[in-house]
Amino acid sequence: MARKTAATRKAEIVATTLRLADELGPDRLTTQAVANAVGLTQPAVFRHFPTKQALWLGVAEAIDATMTDAWQAALASRSAPLDRVDLLIRTQLRQIEGNPAIPAILHSRELHTENAELRERFRSLMMRFQGLLRAELIAARDGGLIRGAVDPDDGAILLISLLQGLAIRWALGSRSFALEAEGARLLEAQMKLFRPAAATEKGT
Repeated sequence: MARKTAATRKAEIVATTLRLADELGPDRLTTQAVANAVGLTQPAVFRHFPTKQALWLGVAEAIDATMTDAWQAALASRSAPLDRVDLLIRTQLRQIEGNPAIPAILHSRELHTENAELRERFRSLMMRFQGLLRAELIAARDGGLIRGAVDPDDGAILLISLLQGLAIRWALGSRSFALEAEGARLLEAQMKLFRPAAATEKGT
Protein backbone atom coordinates (compact mmCIF):
# COMPACT_ATOMS: atom_id res chain seq x y z
CA MET A 1 0.00 0.00 0.00
CA ALA A 2 1.15 3.53 -0.80
CA ARG A 3 2.33 5.50 2.19
CA LYS A 4 -0.07 8.30 3.13
CA THR A 5 1.22 11.84 2.94
CA ALA A 6 1.47 13.89 6.12
CA ALA A 7 -1.40 16.11 4.95
CA THR A 8 -3.62 13.11 4.25
CA ARG A 9 -2.82 11.56 7.60
CA LYS A 10 -3.50 14.82 9.46
CA ALA A 11 -6.85 15.18 7.72
CA GLU A 12 -7.68 11.59 8.67
CA ILE A 13 -6.79 12.24 12.32
CA VAL A 14 -8.91 15.40 12.39
CA ALA A 15 -11.90 13.66 10.78
CA THR A 16 -11.60 10.79 13.25
CA THR A 17 -11.40 13.22 16.17
CA LEU A 18 -14.62 14.87 15.00
CA ARG A 19 -16.36 11.51 14.71
CA LEU A 20 -15.21 10.32 18.12
CA ALA A 21 -16.08 13.66 19.71
CA ASP A 22 -19.63 13.00 18.62
CA GLU A 23 -19.63 9.39 19.81
CA LEU A 24 -17.80 9.86 23.13
CA GLY A 25 -18.11 13.57 23.87
CA PRO A 26 -15.21 16.01 23.40
CA ASP A 27 -14.30 16.10 27.10
CA ARG A 28 -13.97 12.31 27.29
CA LEU A 29 -11.99 11.92 24.10
CA THR A 30 -8.36 10.82 24.45
CA THR A 31 -5.53 10.84 21.96
CA GLN A 32 -5.19 7.11 22.55
CA ALA A 33 -8.77 6.61 21.37
CA VAL A 34 -7.99 8.65 18.26
CA ALA A 35 -4.82 6.65 17.62
CA ASN A 36 -6.68 3.35 17.98
CA ALA A 37 -9.42 4.44 15.58
CA VAL A 38 -6.95 5.66 12.95
CA GLY A 39 -4.73 2.60 13.34
CA LEU A 40 -1.68 4.45 14.65
CA THR A 41 0.29 4.50 17.85
CA GLN A 42 -0.20 7.45 20.15
CA PRO A 43 3.36 8.74 19.45
CA ALA A 44 2.52 8.65 15.73
CA VAL A 45 -0.47 10.93 16.34
CA PHE A 46 1.78 13.27 18.31
CA ARG A 47 4.16 13.48 15.34
CA HIS A 48 1.37 15.25 13.48
CA PHE A 49 -0.12 17.10 16.47
CA PRO A 50 2.47 17.56 19.25
CA THR A 51 -0.16 18.07 21.97
CA LYS A 52 -3.83 17.39 22.52
CA GLN A 53 -4.39 21.15 22.39
CA ALA A 54 -2.74 21.22 18.97
CA LEU A 55 -5.07 18.45 17.82
CA TRP A 56 -8.13 20.45 18.87
CA LEU A 57 -6.75 23.48 17.07
CA GLY A 58 -6.43 21.31 13.98
CA VAL A 59 -10.08 20.38 14.38
CA ALA A 60 -11.00 24.05 14.77
CA GLU A 61 -9.01 24.93 11.65
CA ALA A 62 -10.87 22.27 9.66
CA ILE A 63 -14.26 23.46 10.91
CA ASP A 64 -13.29 27.06 10.13
CA ALA A 65 -12.23 26.22 6.57
CA THR A 66 -15.33 24.13 5.86
CA MET A 67 -17.73 26.73 7.24
CA THR A 68 -15.99 29.61 5.47
CA ASP A 69 -16.20 27.81 2.12
CA ALA A 70 -19.88 26.99 2.73
CA TRP A 71 -20.70 30.60 3.64
CA GLN A 72 -18.97 31.93 0.54
CA ALA A 73 -20.82 29.47 -1.67
CA ALA A 74 -24.14 30.45 -0.09
CA LEU A 75 -23.52 34.17 -0.56
CA ALA A 76 -22.39 33.69 -4.16
CA SER A 77 -25.59 31.86 -5.11
CA ARG A 78 -28.07 34.65 -4.28
CA SER A 79 -28.12 38.43 -4.57
CA ALA A 80 -31.21 39.39 -2.52
CA PRO A 81 -30.22 40.08 1.10
CA LEU A 82 -33.02 38.13 2.78
CA ASP A 83 -32.39 35.15 0.49
CA ARG A 84 -28.75 35.31 1.56
CA VAL A 85 -29.74 35.38 5.23
CA ASP A 86 -31.91 32.32 4.67
CA LEU A 87 -29.10 30.48 2.89
CA LEU A 88 -26.53 31.38 5.53
CA ILE A 89 -28.75 29.96 8.28
CA ARG A 90 -29.59 26.84 6.28
CA THR A 91 -25.93 26.35 5.44
CA GLN A 92 -24.99 26.52 9.09
CA LEU A 93 -27.68 23.98 9.98
CA ARG A 94 -26.34 21.63 7.31
CA GLN A 95 -22.85 22.02 8.74
CA ILE A 96 -24.14 20.97 12.15
CA GLU A 97 -26.06 18.02 10.69
CA GLY A 98 -22.94 16.93 8.83
CA ASN A 99 -20.70 17.35 11.88
CA PRO A 100 -22.92 16.72 14.94
CA ALA A 101 -19.98 17.13 17.32
CA ILE A 102 -19.73 20.86 16.55
CA PRO A 103 -22.28 22.04 19.16
CA ALA A 104 -20.64 19.90 21.86
CA ILE A 105 -17.19 21.23 20.96
CA LEU A 106 -18.39 24.82 20.93
CA HIS A 107 -19.95 24.43 24.37
CA SER A 108 -17.27 22.27 25.99
CA ARG A 109 -16.20 24.14 29.12
CA GLU A 110 -13.24 21.83 29.68
CA LEU A 111 -11.82 22.37 26.20
CA HIS A 112 -12.18 26.12 26.35
CA THR A 113 -10.83 26.58 29.87
CA GLU A 114 -7.77 24.51 28.99
CA ASN A 115 -7.22 25.96 25.53
CA ALA A 116 -7.57 29.73 25.25
CA GLU A 117 -6.43 29.67 21.63
CA LEU A 118 -9.21 27.24 20.76
CA ARG A 119 -11.77 29.47 22.48
CA GLU A 120 -10.52 32.49 20.56
CA ARG A 121 -10.59 30.59 17.27
CA PHE A 122 -14.25 29.67 17.70
CA ARG A 123 -15.13 33.14 18.99
CA SER A 124 -13.57 34.65 15.87
CA LEU A 125 -15.49 32.21 13.67
CA MET A 126 -18.78 33.14 15.34
CA MET A 127 -18.04 36.85 15.01
CA ARG A 128 -17.35 36.46 11.29
CA PHE A 129 -20.66 34.67 10.84
CA GLN A 130 -22.38 37.38 12.84
CA GLY A 131 -20.75 39.97 10.58
CA LEU A 132 -22.09 38.26 7.46
CA LEU A 133 -25.62 38.22 8.86
CA ARG A 134 -25.31 41.84 9.98
CA ALA A 135 -24.23 42.97 6.50
CA GLU A 136 -27.24 41.29 4.89
CA LEU A 137 -29.62 42.75 7.47
CA ILE A 138 -28.21 46.22 6.81
CA ALA A 139 -28.81 45.73 3.07
CA ALA A 140 -32.32 44.46 3.79
CA ARG A 141 -33.08 47.44 6.03
CA ASP A 142 -31.70 49.90 3.48
CA GLY A 143 -33.89 48.27 0.84
CA GLY A 144 -37.01 48.51 2.97
CA LEU A 145 -37.26 44.74 3.34
CA ILE A 146 -37.13 44.83 7.14
CA ARG A 147 -38.30 47.50 9.57
CA GLY A 148 -36.04 50.47 10.10
CA ALA A 149 -36.29 49.95 13.84
CA VAL A 150 -34.51 46.59 13.57
CA ASP A 151 -30.91 46.98 14.70
CA PRO A 152 -28.73 44.79 12.41
CA ASP A 153 -26.39 43.89 15.26
CA ASP A 154 -29.27 42.77 17.46
CA GLY A 155 -30.88 40.98 14.54
CA ALA A 156 -27.71 39.02 13.81
CA ILE A 157 -27.38 38.03 17.47
CA LEU A 158 -31.01 36.89 17.56
CA LEU A 159 -30.46 34.70 14.50
CA ILE A 160 -27.32 33.16 15.97
CA SER A 161 -29.17 32.55 19.24
CA LEU A 162 -31.89 30.81 17.26
CA LEU A 163 -29.25 28.57 15.68
CA GLN A 164 -27.55 27.76 18.95
CA GLY A 165 -30.77 27.02 20.82
CA LEU A 166 -32.03 24.82 18.02
CA ALA A 167 -28.74 22.91 17.83
CA ILE A 168 -28.86 22.23 21.58
CA ARG A 169 -32.50 21.08 21.40
CA TRP A 170 -31.63 18.83 18.46
CA ALA A 171 -28.71 17.29 20.35
CA LEU A 172 -30.64 16.81 23.60
CA GLY A 173 -33.56 15.33 21.68
CA SER A 174 -31.38 12.59 20.18
CA ARG A 175 -31.64 14.30 16.76
CA SER A 176 -35.24 13.21 16.49
CA PHE A 177 -36.26 15.94 14.05
CA ALA A 178 -34.94 17.33 10.77
CA LEU A 179 -32.67 20.17 11.83
CA GLU A 180 -32.75 22.18 8.61
CA ALA A 181 -36.53 21.95 8.22
CA GLU A 182 -37.16 23.00 11.81
CA GLY A 183 -34.63 25.79 11.46
CA ALA A 184 -36.32 27.08 8.30
CA ARG A 185 -39.67 27.14 10.10
CA LEU A 186 -38.31 29.06 13.08
CA LEU A 187 -36.31 31.40 10.85
CA GLU A 188 -39.48 32.34 9.00
CA ALA A 189 -41.20 33.08 12.30
CA GLN A 190 -38.29 35.31 13.32
CA MET A 191 -38.13 37.12 9.99
CA LYS A 192 -41.85 37.96 10.19
CA LEU A 193 -40.98 40.02 13.25
CA PHE A 194 -38.31 41.86 11.27
CA ARG A 195 -40.41 42.67 8.21
CA PRO A 196 -42.53 45.82 7.81
CA ALA A 197 -46.15 45.30 8.83
CA ALA A 198 -47.43 45.66 5.26
CA ALA A 199 -45.03 43.02 3.95
CA THR A 200 -45.99 40.63 6.75
CA GLU A 201 -49.69 41.01 5.96
CA LYS A 202 -48.99 40.17 2.31
CA GLY A 203 -47.09 37.06 3.39
CA THR A 204 -43.82 38.16 1.82
